[in-house]
Amino acid sequence: MEFLKYIFYGIIQGLTEFIPVSSTAHLKIISLFFGIDDPGSSVSATIQIGSVFAIFWYFRKSISNFKNTNSRKPRDSFLFNKLNKSIFIGTIPIVFIGGIIKLFVPGFSDSFLRSNLSIALVSILMSLIMLFADISTKKSINLNNHKYPNSLYIGIAQAFAIVPGVSRSGATISMALLSGWNRKDAAKFSFLLGIPSISLAAFVEFFSAVNQFSAFPFLPLFAGLITAFFSSLLAINFLIKYVSSNGLKIFVYYRLIFGILILLNL
Repeated sequence: MEFLKYIFYGIIQGLTEFIPVSSTAHLKIISLFFGIDDPGSSVSATIQIGSVFAIFWYFRKSISNFKNTNSRKPRDSFLFNKLNKSIFIGTIPIVFIGGIIKLFVPGFSDSFLRSNLSIALVSILMSLIMLFADISTKKSINLNNHKYPNSLYIGIAQAFAIVPGVSRSGATISMALLSGWNRKDAAKFSFLLGIPSISLAAFVEFFSAVNQFSAFPFLPLFAGLITAFFSSLLAINFLIKYVSSNGLKIFVYYRLIFGILILLNL
């Protein structure tokens, strides 16, 4: 049963980390629905490392090309440097806000913002924001022609994902679309921006909770991490292809229904 529980955590974590529905909210609510313990921040962070590895694996060719400076054309080098700066700028808000919360708000993980009511209300609010972003008409900005302020705006949106129910990918893709990005590059930049932020969050929580791991079953926890890796790969591939052609509407409807169902069962 322990193996099945942690594999379940891994599937939910992997599928919802990158699809714009909030992995934190789903781990908490779905575990409650099935009568399974809330995994908590320590287990969630460890399993989230599987999602971090999935990002690196999925974009391994792009990362390899970035490293190979001798074979890059001047245009490729310019884009590489621009993306590096954009990702750095976009990561500043979540590191700043996350650091403040970690240092000065020790009870954040047990606050109202992690309650079922908060998750329901935030999910409904995000469904409306995502709908508005999806129907916005200007879609001319891409990875090549974006400006650094675009990266900062998207980074500020990413910082709100600290609140369970927001969804990092939902917030960043929505802000990109509202800023005028095309759908495909909005999704790609969301994933690239997620590499440092998800990695930092996962490893900070992991090392903060390392003294608790003796209480966790190692092999089931490892099984959850591996499951999160493979389910994350599926989610990344699906989202890039789906959002490019179909937008966010299916996630808008899902998040609206998800929030209403939570409210009805409070």
